[in-house]
This record gives sequence, C-alpha cells and structure tokens, in this order.
Amino acid sequence: MDTSRREFLQRTAAVAGLTGALSGAESPLPMRPLGKTGERVSILACGGGQRFYQTRNDEEAVRFIVQAAGAGVTYFDTADSYARGRSEQLYGKAFEARGGTRGLFVATKVSTRDGAKVQGIIEQSLKNLKMDQVDLVHIHSLENEDDLARIEATGGVLENLLKAREQKLTRFIGITSHDSPAAMKLALERHDFDCCQMALNAAMADMIGTTRPVTAGDRSFESLALPVARSKNIGVIAMKVFARDGLAGQAEATARNLIYYALSLPIATAVIGHPTVEHLEQNVRLAKAFQPLPKTEMEQLARALSTRNKAGLIEFFRHHVDA
Repeated sequence: MDTSRREFLQRTAAVAGLTGALSGAESPLPMRPLGKTGERVSILACGGGQRFYQTRNDEEAVRFIVQAAGAGVTYFDTADSYARGRSEQLYGKAFEARGGTRGLFVATKVSTRDGAKVQGIIEQSLKNLKMDQVDLVHIHSLENEDDLARIEATGGVLENLLKAREQKLTRFIGITSHDSPAAMKLALERHDFDCCQMALNAAMADMIGTTRPVTAGDRSFESLALPVARSKNIGVIAMKVFARDGLAGQAEATARNLIYYALSLPIATAVIGHPTVEHLEQNVRLAKAFQPLPKTEMEQLARALSTRNKAGLIEFFRHHVDA
C-alpha cells in the first residue's frame, strides 16, 4: 500500500472515531421539508463561512465536517467566494473522507454578476466539492433593486443559473441576501426560485407594537420577504441568526433564544457557523430539544433586541462581506 493511500485511510479511521461523541444513540436532529424541493433537511445547518474556515487548519476542518454529519446535520452551506474556494475544497475533502455525500444536502453560491462566467464557476465548485451535481446553487448576496436588475438582464446570472439547472449541474436554484428585504421580496415574486436564504434574527425584526420604525430604510426580511417565500412554497434558509456575533454579551441574546427565535419562524433550516466543536455540540443539543417559542416570547425578544440593535445591524450588513 502506498504512503498516500495509507495516510488517507488513517485519516478516515480517525475521523470516524471522533464522531462518536456527537452521534451515539441519542435522538436524531429534527428534519423539515425544504419547500417545494421534495427534500427534508436538518433544522440545524452547517455554515462554511469565516467562522468555519478561519478557526481551524485543513485537517481540523475536514474532521469537523465529518463530525457535524455524524451528529445529524444534513444541510451544508458554502460559496465559491469563501476563501477563494478553500471552503468548498475543505467540504470536498470531508465528503471524500466520509465516503461521499449520501444523506447530505449541499448548497453553494455564485458571487459573480457576469452571466458568461456562471457555468465555469459552478463546474469549478463541483470539482472543489468532489461532486458531479450539487444540490443547490444560490445567487449570492442580493444587494438592492439595481443589483436585481443586473441579475435579471438578458444573458445574465439568473438566465445562466436556470440553464445550469436544466443541464443537471445543480438540482435546485436560489438567491440570498444579507441586507435588502425589499429587493428579495421582488426577486421571489418574479422568479422561479426553489430556495432562498436571508438574514433572520430577533434583532432585525420589525419593532413590534410601535408605530415608529427603527430606521427609515427597508423593513425586515421577516415582514417583507418571508411571507412571499411561504406563499410560493420556496424553501427558506435562515442565516445570521447570531448577527455575526453582533449581539454578544446582551442578556437576551443567548444561543437558545436566538436559535429558537429563528426556528420558530416558517423556515426549513438555520445556517450557523460553528467555530469550535463545543459550539456544535451545544447547538445540536438545543436543536434536538427545540420547541417553538410562544408568540409573546418572540415579541418580547424582538422588541428588546431590535430596539437596541436594528439600526446598527442594518448598517453593518450593508458593508458585510463573507468571502
């Protein structure tokens, strides 16, 4: 047996042994339908952004992905722009180490606004992920209505993403946004998206029970875009549940409150970055014990956190780049 093959088998065995602490005979993670796709995914999803790839070396990252899958996480999120493809490559190595993507749902994103580049980007993503077909490709980070117009243009990103779906490079297509609820609402109303991913957290909800808006800008994804997605049975993926740690240190902003607020909305799953195995273990326990929050508790949580934070978070996400 050659050295490289032996090392690969040793790594695979080590990875398999490390999943025990997170899997075992405990109850599985709850699953929900992913809109009209016909798929079911775990309510806790694994994010492949900076909190994943900046906090560990390659070996640790590969081991972590296998651990997450062993713990019952089935939805894995990444993007072509995350560390210039390194996130996708780490996912691909992990999928190889666990023997493939059986039982998993893998989503990536295209960041370009040049329609001619879409097919090549997706083909490179497939190489990185070691997959022949990815489950979902999103148009990454819708910014505003002008950006939507560029995406919709003849020969643009959306047209070429639809072709990629026809060509079986991806099973489903979607769109994401950090900071533009009004543009996301328009995009979902106009187009045949299978899924969408949006920033949903208690601090960015509309102020409940008041007539004064927190800012003069757009209202929340929760009030504008989420109802459209629900009416069209589009699979909704929540992100920025912790507002990229922008709520850290606030009494109401516990992991339990923030995760349960998002999961109490009509979504399929919540994408969360886990910088350590301990964070993953904690969030898996919370997801397994999840019960929907009463409406009164959601209102109290949204009122407390949005009053202090919404204006600042809207400005933060306008300039946020997870690349």
